[in-house]
Amino acid sequence: MLYDTSVYPPSFTYKLLTSTITPRPIAWVSTQGASGQRNAAPYSFFNMMGDNPPIVCVGLMRDPVKGFKDSCRNILDTGEFVVNLVPYALARQMNATCINAPAEVDEIDLAGLQTEPSVKIAPPRIAGAPVSLECSLHSAVATSPHQTLAIGRVEAIHIADDCLLDAERGHVDNAKLDLIARLHGSGWYQRGGERFEMVRPRWEDR
Repeated sequence: MLYDTSVYPPSFTYKLLTSTITPRPIAWVSTQGASGQRNAAPYSFFNMMGDNPPIVCVGLMRDPVKGFKDSCRNILDTGEFVVNLVPYALARQMNATCINAPAEVDEIDLAGLQTEPSVKIAPPRIAGAPVSLECSLHSAVATSPHQTLAIGRVEAIHIADDCLLDAERGHVDNAKLDLIARLHGSGWYQRGGERFEMVRPRWEDR
């Protein structure tokens, strides 16, 4: 079946993309507004995009009724955000921060979360997240009135001590992170799954 995206409405294309591009890592973004109001929300249109400089990108979608979420406004206003990765242990709290709460509501408090201070930016990190990336806004690209890409430069990386195999060499116990990922539909996620390893081939070894 061929789907010409110019023919179908965005909602249909969204369904196809989110049902096939899986599993997707989740950026649990914590921000702080210019007035100090905190916010947290998960985004699964997210990934790393380079290492020199270290870059991540988060796709921020506009709600047809409420407009952009508080996270987007805070990122654009302050130029700072934290990407927290979501462990299974905090899955329910992450889901709680999905709520379409009014702007004045602190989703961090609403979900009963604790925070830790960041070291290079103002927004706090979510305590219990095994990985937190402190980011400054490198650039924002509006791909349409309905969506913006927040391109963040990673200024600092926090990794839980018990998730490191060798801190000096930067060896991470990936399985110990116990991260969840986004799947299809309105509420499907993935935890774990079969793992396998393959050695990358080298031309000179042929």
